[in-house]
Amino acid sequence: MSRIAQVIVLALYADEVMEPLTLPDESRSWCGTFRALDLFAGGWVIEFDHMKPRTGLLRHLESLPWPDPRQVQVLIHDEEDDVFGLWTMRDGTLAEVPLPDTQRYHSAAPPTDEFPPSPGYLWLAGGAEAEREDLFTEPQDLRPAW
Repeated sequence: MSRIAQVIVLALYADEVMEPLTLPDESRSWCGTFRALDLFAGGWVIEFDHMKPRTGLLRHLESLPWPDPRQVQVLIHDEEDDVFGLWTMRDGTLAEVPLPDTQRYHSAAPPTDEFPPSPGYLWLAGGAEAEREDLFTEPQDLRPAW
């Protein structure tokens, strides 16, 4: 399924940790390579154009030997999102940080596991999308999308 998403990783003094992710590696559960951003602080970006090739990315990032995991920030903007979502490391797990005036909504789970899990939609409060009833009437897909 086509659904464009950008992921930015911000982490101080993490060049050595991120270097392998800038090179192709077919053994990873997710596909693609990060490229370094020209920032004073460490930053890397990757863009996905389909949902399946990004599955497992957050788990992979969690497993890396960060110099200081508390400084790792992951920003994700999915095609249907109003704003970037923010994930930070908590007890070894990347967890989404609730942003003011936003809500993550989920549509129904797919009928089978042949479809990749959906990350949902991060929308600003009060938007027309949040009024859609189909986002709440069906069971959500609980598989991790990232």
